[in-house]
Amino acid sequence: MPLPMPTTPTEGDSGPVTVDRREGPYGEVVLRRRGGHFEIIANGCFLMDTSDGRSERLLIDAALAALPDGRPSPTVLIGGLGVGFSLVRAAEEPRWGRIRVVEREPAVIDWHRAGPLARISAPALADPRTEILRADLVGHVHGTDGPADRYDALCLDIDNGPDWTVTEDNDGLYGPAGLAACRERLTPGGVLAVWSAQPSAAFEDALRNAGFVDVRTEEIPVARGVPDAVHLAVRPA
Repeated sequence: MPLPMPTTPTEGDSGPVTVDRREGPYGEVVLRRRGGHFEIIANGCFLMDTSDGRSERLLIDAALAALPDGRPSPTVLIGGLGVGFSLVRAAEEPRWGRIRVVEREPAVIDWHRAGPLARISAPALADPRTEILRADLVGHVHGTDGPADRYDALCLDIDNGPDWTVTEDNDGLYGPAGLAACRERLTPGGVLAVWSAQPSAAFEDALRNAGFVDVRTEEIPVARGVPDAVHLAVRPA
């Protein structure tokens, strides 16, 4: 059953309106509406909203641009469905082959399939290349939760960055063992792209120490504060 839409706030009321609140397998997740935009909150931590999306789209575009020229129908794993911007961008690009999205929160998947976020992602979800896999990304990368496939690109956006994770269990994804697992999930020459709410020189060093090459960071200016960032690294061919 589709989720009910909240009442539109009265003029001058900029406060958030809760659309749905659920206790998920990893804590509380909330979908809020603020004016004309939606926000996702996990365990009280703001994750993302629908107000911009430039950096989420860059996550996909930069990964594709970093792949070797001429690679036919590259496969991409998107870690985290979020508000759907990364998935939509991937589905808009005909060069991608299989597009797999790993999302651990059933509520987030529901918001896209039968709720307010369907207005963003419905065409991408209907794309025959798209597959939504309900699983924990950390377990999927390690091969313990879902098929242990290889990909040409891993585009990860499940936290506010390597230094600000949503749950404690996600910390391991950005350490030596997690980055080694990401490297093993990539085909030779494959690209790891990681979204972050701020650039991290320490994470760049961690990527190099994990055996990645061509490590770099692309920054996206924001209205206030430090820029968003996409960290990029390549598995040696």
